[in-house]
Parts: sequence; C-alpha cells; structure tokens
Amino acid sequence: MPPSRHSLRLLPLAAAALLAACATGGSPHGRATPQVDALYARLDQAGKGYETALQQAREGDGAASQKTLEASLDQLKDAAARCGSTPGCDPQRFFSVFDRLLRLKDGSFFAGDDDALAGGGPESGHTGSEVSPVTAALPEAQRSVTLLRGQKLSELIAMNGPVKAALEMWLTQWRPNLMDAWINYQFLRWQMWPQYQQADLPEALLFGILAKESGGKVHAVSRSGAAGPLQFMYATGLRFGLSSDGGFDQRFDPALAARANAAYLDEQLRAFNNNLELTLAAYNGGEGRIRRMVGDDPSVSLYDPKIYGQLSQETREYVPAVLAAAWLFLHPESYNLRFPRIDGAPGSVTLKRPASLTELTVCLGSAGGMYDGWFRTLRNLNPRLDPQAEQPAGSRLVVPKELEKAYAARCVDGPWPILAGDLHNAVVPMVADPPAPARAAPRTRSYTVRRGDTLTGIARKSGCADVQDLAEMNGLRHHRLKPGQVLKLPVCR
Repeated sequence: MPPSRHSLRLLPLAAAALLAACATGGSPHGRATPQVDALYARLDQAGKGYETALQQAREGDGAASQKTLEASLDQLKDAAARCGSTPGCDPQRFFSVFDRLLRLKDGSFFAGDDDALAGGGPESGHTGSEVSPVTAALPEAQRSVTLLRGQKLSELIAMNGPVKAALEMWLTQWRPNLMDAWINYQFLRWQMWPQYQQADLPEALLFGILAKESGGKVHAVSRSGAAGPLQFMYATGLRFGLSSDGGFDQRFDPALAARANAAYLDEQLRAFNNNLELTLAAYNGGEGRIRRMVGDDPSVSLYDPKIYGQLSQETREYVPAVLAAAWLFLHPESYNLRFPRIDGAPGSVTLKRPASLTELTVCLGSAGGMYDGWFRTLRNLNPRLDPQAEQPAGSRLVVPKELEKAYAARCVDGPWPILAGDLHNAVVPMVADPPAPARAAPRTRSYTVRRGDTLTGIARKSGCADVQDLAEMNGLRHHRLKPGQVLKLPVCR
C-alpha cells in the first residue's frame, strides 16, 4: 500500500529546509572541500534512498517504504541545513534534487493516496468531504491528471529560471488571482474537465491555462477581443466550433470553450511533436508565427535563442506562467500552499418568485462560507443570462448543489428577497451627456515642393506634423512628391 499522508507532509519540510539553506548559502563557485564533498555524498544518498522508498511502495511494502522515505528526507534536510553554513557549498544542487523528488512523486509514489491529497491537491477528486460525482463518472481520472500523450506532465515541465520565477509570482503577487481561479474552477470543473479527459489531456494543464487566461471568469474579454474562460479570438473560436447561438457568443460557454481548447491543443501538439512549451506559445502568440520560427525542427526548445529571442514579452511570460500554475495544481503543499475545500457538485433551483442573478446574490449573502458572495459563481454557471435581467418564476437556474437549501431558506420568503428587490429596482437619475465642444478646423499654410524635398524632410521642417499627418492632409498616395506641387502644412501653435 502507499505510504501514509504523514509521508507526504515531509516534502514541504524538505522544501523549507532547502529554502532556509539557500538564504544563507555560500557561493556556488567556491572550491570544493572535503566537507562540501561529504555533503554532496549525503545528498546523493538521500536521492537514492528516496528512489528505494518508491520501489518498496510499488512492491507493496508500505512499512519499509515509510521508514526509508523518512530517513532519506531527514538526511536531505540535514545536508541542506549544513550547506548554508559550509563555504563553497552550492545550494542549487539541493534545489535540483528537490525538483527531481517532486517529479518522482508526480503520478507514481502517491498516485492512489487520495486521503493525503485531499488537504489541498485536486487529484483526489474530493470536493468537500464527499467523493466528487465528476470523478466517479470518469474512468482513469488519475491518468488524465498526470499524463500528456503518455508522458508524465512532470517530465514536460522544465524547472528552469522562467518557470521558477513564475512559481514565485503565483505564490506572491499573483496569489489572490490564483486562489480566485481555483475557486472559480472548482464550480466549473464538472463542465470543463470532462472535455479534457475525453481528449486525454491533463487537468493540471487546463487549470494552468484557465488561471492565466481569465482566472475562471467566464465572461472575461481582453483588450484584443479574446473572450471567454479560455480567451478565444473570434476567428479561432469559429474554427473550433464556437459560433453564435441565438445571439449568445459560445466562447462564453465553459464546456464548449474547454472542448474547443482541447481540440486546439491536440492539433498543435501534433504539429509541434508533443512539445508542450511550443504548443502553449502558439496558443498565446499564434500558431502561424511559432511555426515560422520553428521551421522544419519541431523538436527545438522554446528557449533556443533563435526562438526565444523572437517571442513577444507577453508570450515569454505566458508559457512559464501556465506551466507554473499547472505544477502548483499538482503539488500545492510542496510549496506551502493550501487551496480551500470547495464542494463544486452541480445543482439547480426553480425560482419561486421572479429574481435576477444580482438579487439572488444579495439574498444568498455569504451562505456556505463564500465571504466574497456568489455573484461570480452564479454568472459563470448561467453564462447566457444577463445578470441584471429579472428571470420569471418557474425559471430553472444552475447553482452549486450546496446552495439549493440556502435558496429555499433565504430567497423565497422573508426579508432578504424583499431587500434584494428594493435595491435592484432603485431608480438612478439619468443625466444627459453635455454636448461635445466643437473642434475648430486646424489652420494651415501653403508650401511649394522643391527639387530634392521628401515628405519626411518637410514634416521635420514643419515642427508640428509627422509624415502620416501630411499624407492624410494632402491626400498623398505612396508619399510621392513633384517639384512645384503645393502642399498644406499645419500652422504650429
């Protein structure tokens, strides 16, 4: 049997020890000494011991595996702590071992330890205290979490500098966004994950893209026009079946968007020889552009200077951010991160009285411990509805199952629906916008073109116009000039 949940708790301790060691670690360029060599030898022994523990667990010897694991991690922590005070010891070697241990853990050592994972990791399929109906309905759920085209996801996520920097961002400045994305995703999971599972794609990847693209806000729209939880551009959405249904933009439908996203990734993974980083770069920066960079060598690394140097800054940040969010989805506690328990089981209510989503948000309040309120969740689960539009009695709305009782208790009778309706129907005075001030036509002067003049030179002489201004003002095509031609130039103020 696999080791107990206690053994999983030891990995964060190892991480803490490594971080403490690195905080005071010596220069990695120092000359090796017998003391440093001894620490490196202990490090190697700890790694081999961990692998032995894995093998013992696979053979069913849980007691021996537990004992070997604890001894190995104790040895690793002790060596990491001593590294911090030993001149010439390279703390990065300890980080490398820790990365490798996490990869060994991913999908192998603790693949069946649901109780251990229930404290924070989504692999368990637990939402709250009960087994999720989503997991129960989907065979091979664990495989869909950890594998991508038959390869462990951990083997495809390179723990390089950009990914580690993105991990730090998710754990610090982006942490509120990460937690919001987690909560939003748990309520959307029953619609989105099945689409990925059917395409044999890992759930962690879905979460990583969702967290970076929209944070799980179904109605998100970017400045460039990308829309929905997975931010499809209009033309790309059409290509993968996201069109208009009775005036509703299907990019906002979480299930349809996840299905289209899975189809897109499947297509690009084939084109890029299952190179996950290039596929994500294509999703963000455009597959045509990335294919032109890659040429005939789909095995090239995203971080090859000839590729990386041509990427936009947005794409350089996007790829490691998605991979880091996916990694945290799989290993939250190894980074001192705990996601909240969310019961995302779907349910529904039939309205007993007319109400809008905003009114329901008011009368539901903080039911179920949702201190930020239920507006975002209700919108996400009912993407076709205008949240301000009152729905008639008898309408069926999708809600988290845990809200079915709260609706009956709070939103049918009593003071809360009355208060919600009163606030919603408040009349705000309408004020007409003041008329825009009339713009005076710009004053101009004449200029006769001389031999050798260029539009650039004339613009420079004018002192207050650029080439485009002059071309538009004079109706010039291709910026061609003829000696003797009379141009209008703006009068500088």
